[in-house]
Amino acid sequence: MQFQAMVAHETEDGGVVLAREEVGDDFLGPGTVTIKVHYSSANFKDGLAITPRGGVVRNYPIIPGIDLTGAVVASEDPAFAVGDEVIAHGYEIGVAHNGGFAEYARVPAEWVVKLEGLSTREAAALGTAGFTAAMSVQALLDRGLTPADGPVLVTGATGGVGSVALDILSGLGFEVTASTGKSDAGELLSALGAAATIGRLPEDPDARPRPLAKAHWAAAVDSVGGKSLAHILSTVRYGGSVAVSGLTGGTDLPTTVMPFILRGVSLLGIDSVNFPIEQRRALWTRLGKDLKPAHLSDLENTASVTEAESVLRAIRDGQHSGRTVLAVAGEF
Repeated sequence: MQFQAMVAHETEDGGVVLAREEVGDDFLGPGTVTIKVHYSSANFKDGLAITPRGGVVRNYPIIPGIDLTGAVVASEDPAFAVGDEVIAHGYEIGVAHNGGFAEYARVPAEWVVKLEGLSTREAAALGTAGFTAAMSVQALLDRGLTPADGPVLVTGATGGVGSVALDILSGLGFEVTASTGKSDAGELLSALGAAATIGRLPEDPDARPRPLAKAHWAAAVDSVGGKSLAHILSTVRYGGSVAVSGLTGGTDLPTTVMPFILRGVSLLGIDSVNFPIEQRRALWTRLGKDLKPAHLSDLENTASVTEAESVLRAIRDGQHSGRTVLAVAGEF
């Protein structure tokens, strides 16, 4: 079988190029479920995959695309039948195992989720970012958070994780404050359910972080990290929690133990890459039901997979909002 793919190659001078190619069945690699890809999506991690020294790809050449949705065309596992609509994301997909920027993908059955209540397009619009948002919200709910506890902060609110988290939380009845560096995003964030929109935190990025500041937030979903996360931790109310999944603001965390030992604040790390498959499948089922974002179409942009490079560069450079679905089927 020959098919079309967008393949990333490392050049002799250490660069990375993404180019359309015709590849063979042997290029797919090992796996027990073969999927005709309908959609992939654009993620920051995909941007790193085509960035020199991006630090996520183990070996080139590789087909990027950490998310893929489509229909099963062959399966060695009885859990999946030909025609089943599925999503696969995380694990090694798009970084060590060929991913979704191709007409076909082959992956282990234990990486695959059968879709319920979501089309392949909706699932791609959610993708890893939306799933990470759902994990973040679920982690806060598991800690006992209720709408009666007070306002919840969402940082990076125009990004993939932040925008979906905002949509889910507002749909559950929470009062959500959206934090963003995009001054023109207020109308979109309000449409997603934000009760208020504020700028990036802290307001003075050069100020020395305070161990404890005035307590305000019942909880937070943070996809920024760095000084922003330190500031949030110092302003969360007693017994509150912060679900953190990102590091666009840096990997350092200039804080103290004060929020943890004086206010009982919990820092909840969110990792969607190696999340166990049975829990992954259960949460995707909820994303097709009670956690399904009400405004997913408002967040969704669409592009052809052949335009992936320009979309990914916009994400990497902070010039992107919402979620971009990359159409694959019929686009080559």
